[in-house]
Amino acid sequence: MSTTRRLNREKIAATALAIADAEGFASVSMRRVAQELGVGTMSLYHYVKNKAKLIAAMDDALMADVVAPSLPKQWREALCTIAKRTRDVYLRHPWALAAMQSAPPGVNAMRHMEQCLQVLSGTGMTIPEKLTLLAVIDDFVFGYVLRETAGDPNVDAELAAKELASGGFPRLAEAFGKGRVCAMPNRFRLGLEALLDSATRRVTGSAAHTRAKRVK
Repeated sequence: MSTTRRLNREKIAATALAIADAEGFASVSMRRVAQELGVGTMSLYHYVKNKAKLIAAMDDALMADVVAPSLPKQWREALCTIAKRTRDVYLRHPWALAAMQSAPPGVNAMRHMEQCLQVLSGTGMTIPEKLTLLAVIDDFVFGYVLRETAGDPNVDAELAAKELASGGFPRLAEAFGKGRVCAMPNRFRLGLEALLDSATRRVTGSAAHTRAKRVK
């Protein structure tokens, strides 16, 4: 069987993802993917018609990893599972947060959203409430990923030590005067649970309000 016959959209997307991981998203092109696969560039066009379609295929492959094969029955734990899967995908592919913004939602993105809405189907939330909660969770997850993948900031150690010793920054001196202090390692779970605690109160309030209207 020829190499061309072994091609498919999934293999092309996986190759493009590997290139982006190793060399950066800017290195992804139809020619570069074809070179990695050992085929002519024209061989790819049967599966992805242009660079935009290639990016869409890459995004669909990422979202396939976000979709959970199974979920806990309790909606809070289910959302935590989805959030952690999303976090892990983007930690593995940190370039994707910015690069995939232009990609239209594919089938797996639709599956992801369907799964999220299914998790919330028994909560009593309205559709706008569900969509808002999911957007806020995404904001939290993406912010966490950006911070984790940004690397340590460049610090002028001499200047920092001088300013801390000056007494002008007593709270910073208390926090960092003895050296670097790392945030708690479980802060992702802490932040997510705090967010869901607020959502739970909102859901409970909505349900109580609905019951009161029915009684009237």
